[in-house]
Amino acid sequence: MSAPSHHTVPATAPAADAAPEPVLALRGVHLTDRGTGREIVRGVGFALRPGRAVGIVGESGSGKTLTCRAALGILPPGIEVSAGSVTLAGTDIATLTARQWTALRGATISAVFQDPASYLNPALRVGTQIAEVVRVKQGLGRRAARRRAVELLDSVRLADPELVYGQYPFELSGGMLQRVLIAAAISAEPRVVIADEATTALDVTVQAEILDLLTELRERTGLALVVVSHDLAVVAQLCDEVVVLRHGEVVEQGPTRTVLRHPRHAYTRLLIAEHERYGLERFRTAEETP
Repeated sequence: MSAPSHHTVPATAPAADAAPEPVLALRGVHLTDRGTGREIVRGVGFALRPGRAVGIVGESGSGKTLTCRAALGILPPGIEVSAGSVTLAGTDIATLTARQWTALRGATISAVFQDPASYLNPALRVGTQIAEVVRVKQGLGRRAARRRAVELLDSVRLADPELVYGQYPFELSGGMLQRVLIAAAISAEPRVVIADEATTALDVTVQAEILDLLTELRERTGLALVVVSHDLAVVAQLCDEVVVLRHGEVVEQGPTRTVLRHPRHAYTRLLIAEHERYGLERFRTAEETP
């Protein structure tokens, strides 16, 4: 049985139309392995509005990535949404055709994963790959797409975007590759980006730069973020709300500051204790300083 969630109730209820509609909403989502009948994820739910960020934390195997793959419509074969619903930009994804999904991916929802080299063609220059996404998703001509790709590489703070445009993935560092992947993810101006352990393989300095970049994109464009991480310090920096998963079940959920300062579930307290030495304690101390 799940522990109670943290809830904040406004003193005066806002008008029904005061808050923007969620761009992504999961409601009581259950994911089941058809072959074994085993429920892998049970009852995950959150509503993500423009310009907001929700973090999903938990150990390996807790269901974080599968939950995000459900939102992207790319669950592995044999895994299905067996209960609940996923709504993207007001549409229940269960009703989407393959063609509609193709149109939505990249343009409405996009993703950045842990290993950028796996998602880039090693035989093609990185700029060409971004330009191709722009051509397909935004219908630009070759020259305009190239110009837009350079602008995108510049927007993710790559020092020499013209140079990077002409380079191959093997010529770039891990941090540069991750920026290229972010540029590709935002190339069609999606409303939601899922960052699945996007900074895990990077050193601390580069990780901080990528987190700053995601924060800036969110503030500048109203991008909504889903941040999947085992690192609570990452979630503390980026997210308004946190969902704590354990064995596929939500054990705690609520505003990030509330959950990190006053965790109710023993598992959340354990995660916090494990991560304090990696920078979370500095964040919590800073939050408590006027």
